[in-house]
Amino acid sequence: MDEEYDVIVLGTGLTECILSGIMSVNGKKVLHMDRNPYYGGESSSITPLEELYKRFQLLEGPPEAMGRGRDWNVDLIPKFLMANGQLVKMLLYTEVTRYLDFKVVEGSFIYKGGKIYKVPSTETEALASNLMGMFEKRRFRKFLVFVANFDENDPKTFEGVDPQSTSMRDVYRKFDLGQDVIDFTGHALALYRTDDYLDQPCLETINRIKLYSESLARYGKSPYLYPLYGLGELPQGFARLSAIYGGTYMLNKPVDDIIMENGKVVGVKSEGEVARCKQLICDPSYIPDRVRKAGQVIRIICILSHPIKNTNDANSCQIIIPQNQVNRKSDIYVCMISYAHNVAAQGKYIAIASTTVETAEPEKEVEPALELLEPIDQKFVAISDLYEPIDDGSESQVFCSCSYDATTHFETTCNDIKDIYKRMAGSAFDFENMKRKQNDVFGEADQ
Repeated sequence: MDEEYDVIVLGTGLTECILSGIMSVNGKKVLHMDRNPYYGGESSSITPLEELYKRFQLLEGPPEAMGRGRDWNVDLIPKFLMANGQLVKMLLYTEVTRYLDFKVVEGSFIYKGGKIYKVPSTETEALASNLMGMFEKRRFRKFLVFVANFDENDPKTFEGVDPQSTSMRDVYRKFDLGQDVIDFTGHALALYRTDDYLDQPCLETINRIKLYSESLARYGKSPYLYPLYGLGELPQGFARLSAIYGGTYMLNKPVDDIIMENGKVVGVKSEGEVARCKQLICDPSYIPDRVRKAGQVIRIICILSHPIKNTNDANSCQIIIPQNQVNRKSDIYVCMISYAHNVAAQGKYIAIASTTVETAEPEKEVEPALELLEPIDQKFVAISDLYEPIDDGSESQVFCSCSYDATTHFETTCNDIKDIYKRMAGSAFDFENMKRKQNDVFGEADQ
């Protein structure tokens, strides 16, 4: 360990593993350490089930009805991958896809007036949906056509909208869309957590709706994918990529000190040895004095013996409860997966409800979601602080990731990865940087 590295990475969360993979592919000498004996940090999948009970201090352990403990892989942070999103692009460019298998999530639903409805995302579905009346459907269809044809480099497609200055609220007004339609467009298609976007320039929202439609077009059932055996497979896939390119991995390695000279990082001390480095990447838990709390997220893991009602018995789905429907500032999400993804025992389902905490009684806040899941066999409640770095790392060369937010997809995480890369490398992130160099798969036979 007493060596000089270009980059030391602390923590094996998804953000850290992707960055160490990219740095290794780009020829950097990387040392990757984690104080835990397992991969994934905050974003790991817990197995066997007994381990999850221990983690939440449920000392009696799982009842026999839960099946074999090792059939379970329970994510601590629930997220799906947008089929056409940035994380899938990162997986394809780095060929980490060869270590993983994905399944399409069966449906996306939205909550309105106490009931759940399938999110209409194609013109045909929109016309058949019970969410809107007949005239509204026609207006919504016009809006979807406008978004599909919109090209920010071709003013002929703008129809009088200025992507940089027209607010999204004005775009909705232009198509005369009602509040319910605005709710599901903003929250179930553009996937915003709050309504702050309404008064911002519309380009970002249009691009988000395009991403949803393009992701949906790839597989048809929903725009989301999920890896077999749980999300913990993702950091491990990228860690494997880093190792192929010469990255060194050390789990179960306590970090005693981060060594600074003249305000700049020069190394990391562990068990009496010092590894020197030029740059450091880590998650917030390794540098508590360099991060600030930016809120809290509550996540409740629920084990069920049945699919969720009114989802056509889907073995996986997402439900979005828009904030307007339950008098909140931010949306409530439910991610559900099951034995079909090799994450639960036969006939069992895992539903995780999550939201950004707004009151002193977070559990009450997710009640509308829990009511949709009844009866629940077992609940595990986690309330996590969200942290963000207090500086950009340009002086110290210590680059800290942000905590995983309440969204149910990885787009915000990928933005953080691109942002850290840009600050470290001094140039904008380009997916081409992630491509494996032709024929340098270091002894990996083509699969």
